[in-house]
Amino acid sequence: MTARKLYRVPAFLAVVVALVAGLFLLGRVSDNATVSMGLTALWFGLVFVVAAALALRIRTLLWPLAIGYATVAVAAGVLVIAPTLIDKEVDEQIVTGVPASTPPTPGKADGESPPRGAPQGNVQIASGRFSSIAHESTGKAAVVELPSGARKLTLSDFETDPGPDVRLYVSTGDPADGDLGRFRDLGALKGNVGDQQYDLSRQVKIARYSTVVVWCRAFSVAFTSAPLERA
Repeated sequence: MTARKLYRVPAFLAVVVALVAGLFLLGRVSDNATVSMGLTALWFGLVFVVAAALALRIRTLLWPLAIGYATVAVAAGVLVIAPTLIDKEVDEQIVTGVPASTPPTPGKADGESPPRGAPQGNVQIASGRFSSIAHESTGKAAVVELPSGARKLTLSDFETDPGPDVRLYVSTGDPADGDLGRFRDLGALKGNVGDQQYDLSRQVKIARYSTVVVWCRAFSVAFTSAPLERA
């Protein structure tokens, strides 16, 4: 085996590592998704030019470089680009509750029954409206406590743009003011359109983690946020 053939595996690994590193590092350079994606595209272009020049000079490296580049490019297209183009709609049955500040409804002892359809013991302890940051967004976030003591964070009439690796956080800061602060990750956003709800531990103090944030982890960009106010 010639010395040039020995370079095939290192060449394959080099182009894969270069592209993946650029994807994750440049994706976090800016809070602007367009800038991050533009820089990442430029990096992919630069790696392509260098790999092509190297392949023209050392023909035995053509296939290792081409396969490595194509593997990462296809994966990036499926995992990063495609999610930005396709809406994911959900329509969950979300819990609702009477605002905590609402006076108690007269019960049977007063000769009256609670209004038909009123949540039985559910209390909405905080809520807020989403405002756009990196992407146009609308909807309402609410924290509802059930009679069991469990809490749910609900998103209603919600809509934002699709994106890759989008998460739902509750945070101590508000990215709309330039500071995410500390945060708790509630999981992947179930859909960029529609009603949905998430479990919220009672250990998470609403007075501290007072902002709901839709965060693109792939590019470190805040799509939208909803400051919570006590109901």
